[in-house]
Amino acid sequence: MKIAVFSSQPYERPLLDAANAHAGHELIHLDASLTLLTAPLAAGCPALSIFLNDNASAPVLERLALRVADIVTLHCPLTPATRHIVNADTLATMKQGVMLINTGRGALVDAVALIEALKRGHVGFVGLDVYEEEADLFFRDLSDVVITDDVFMRLLTFPNVVITAHQAFFTHEAVAAIAQTTIDNVSGFAAGAPPERARVRRVVA
Repeated sequence: MKIAVFSSQPYERPLLDAANAHAGHELIHLDASLTLLTAPLAAGCPALSIFLNDNASAPVLERLALRVADIVTLHCPLTPATRHIVNADTLATMKQGVMLINTGRGALVDAVALIEALKRGHVGFVGLDVYEEEADLFFRDLSDVVITDDVFMRLLTFPNVVITAHQAFFTHEAVAAIAQTTIDNVSGFAAGAPPERARVRRVVA
């Protein structure tokens, strides 16, 4: 697959190329960050890789390929610019029968608009590992609890929607790495050193 890599940094290019050595994709490294003006640089690339400061706003996505993409996957952080980046307007722009996958943050998708697109048959398939109001729904057994989130319950009724309850990261290796980093940070804190990573289980001293 031909992939446009926006905001490609010299230090990461050898690592991306090495990771790609056996996969055989064609990586197009671009110094430019993704904007409405630079989006045409991705012409001919069915996939692109973007970085934190790239512009993944609706106009940019539409210009890139929402109209022709068979699969749209979301992996970006949640910022004011990306909140509900998938909404009624962007969904209407997407190809009939599109598959939407969200493994980023729940609020990237306007769930109410998604439900309407599913009801019309415009969206063909949905995979959600995250949900905007997931704090009260995921990570614990709710078998004996009445769930009052009608939007979430409506999503569960569609046979072409799969919700994995923020479990996509939940491999043995990932949890082991989180556990090890947490303990390393506790040890570092006790020794007066700053934590090495922020995205770990929180420890309050």
